[in-house]
Amino acid sequence: MRVNQFPEDIQPYLIPEPSGDLIYRCLECGEQFGIRHLLYTCPGCGHVLLLYDAGFDRLREISGTLWRKIFDYRRMLNIPALNGIYRYHELIGPILPLDSVVWLGEGHTPVVEANARLQRKVGLRFYFKNDGQNPSASFKDRGMASALSYIQYLIKQGYASDVLAVCASTGDTSAAAALYASFLHPDVKSAVLLPHKRVTPQQLSQPLGSGAMVFEVPGVFDDCMKIVEHLSDHYNVALLNSKNAWRILGQESYSYEIAQGFEYDMAGKTVVAPVGNAGNITAIMSGFLKFHDLGIIDDLPRIIGVQSEHANPVYKYYLEPDPQKRRFEPVQVKPSVAQAAMIGNPVSMPRVIRLVAEYNRRAGEQKTFVVEVSEQEIMDWQLRANRNGHVVCTHGGECLAGLVAARKSGKIAGHETAVLDSTAHALKFADFQQMYFDNNFPEEYGITPRSELINAPELVRPPDLKHVPEPGSPLAGKQLEDFVKRIAEEIAVRLDLKKV
Repeated sequence: MRVNQFPEDIQPYLIPEPSGDLIYRCLECGEQFGIRHLLYTCPGCGHVLLLYDAGFDRLREISGTLWRKIFDYRRMLNIPALNGIYRYHELIGPILPLDSVVWLGEGHTPVVEANARLQRKVGLRFYFKNDGQNPSASFKDRGMASALSYIQYLIKQGYASDVLAVCASTGDTSAAAALYASFLHPDVKSAVLLPHKRVTPQQLSQPLGSGAMVFEVPGVFDDCMKIVEHLSDHYNVALLNSKNAWRILGQESYSYEIAQGFEYDMAGKTVVAPVGNAGNITAIMSGFLKFHDLGIIDDLPRIIGVQSEHANPVYKYYLEPDPQKRRFEPVQVKPSVAQAAMIGNPVSMPRVIRLVAEYNRRAGEQKTFVVEVSEQEIMDWQLRANRNGHVVCTHGGECLAGLVAARKSGKIAGHETAVLDSTAHALKFADFQQMYFDNNFPEEYGITPRSELINAPELVRPPDLKHVPEPGSPLAGKQLEDFVKRIAEEIAVRLDLKKV
């Protein structure tokens, strides 16, 4: 629809103009800094930053009811810059003109309800939000759209040029960073650091295909992250990990989409997300807090973070019930099928601590929880989900296992509704599925396949069949007729089919 076809009272709000006053604010010392230059940590004390809009009060002048109408009507616009995460422009990148927005199709991924059989097995109503349907097949595109839109803005304003974007990754971050950087080539080039032999072949192929410089580094993600942090501290590069506060802004869109998808009714809702580098769960909390602050939603949903027992520093931190006694300790990770969450020292942990406290304070009760699951549970629940009509990655399996654990421990009741984050496309982790089916997981994973979940192809080649087609040697005539009939008969026997 064209703008002049909308109700007159909505028309002035549909196309956002640059506004607001974004600043970096240190979570430790409270110092504030302008955004003309990329910052990742506080120049004063070295702690992580979040982006704040010093002009946020202007948004409170619009009622929650009107905000709902604005976002709902924007769905009908045919303006690319507003088709993705910047539908919520005023909350994600208010200072950006629309011609700086990079939109490659990210955002507004489907929320798909689990079928009745799976819901009965779990014990409550739940949905998967399939973020694997983003352009690079993971949720990371939300943050990259924000970070690269901001970088394009800096380039257009003359504040930056010839940008080299770098990131550490377990796969998804590198794929997204390389994709979005390639869209801005040659003004932006990208380099990614991956832990050697800790990334699936599918994920490795993505940054290579996008033309990024790819460096494999001995160790795990945490080691790659330390190197990238050193590069950003000592060289002129743009860091694209979730330490970059612009990434967090973009990933807040996940919360906004869930709220809009449920017509802004968050009462009795729970959002379940894996905790890796802790950027995503940070963004989810921050997004819901902003919507609540503006009266767009009346209730804050419960939030459950999930960690594998092979990478569980956040879970261990919150085992201590007394906030005054909690001490964060990084852990040595073990191999995990939830590869993107295999992080022992999440860089966004300070953000998590601050936002969890604020979230629970605003809700008036504890609404944030962290649960732990086993590698066995992750794989089993991923396969069960996909046998019931989903396309769930290992991290979606981790969320489903976490929902089951939360249900058993009483953290969520049977009358509530949950939305689970399937962070990436299942095909990115197809190797783990095959390892399960072939029963060849290395011992350190601690996974023993369940026979009822194993699947494998069956060769149909009856020994009495004399002639079969080969590449370059097709059958014809009577031989083809015999082949088709005999193979069909054999399949019918195996499927126990009845003749018509």
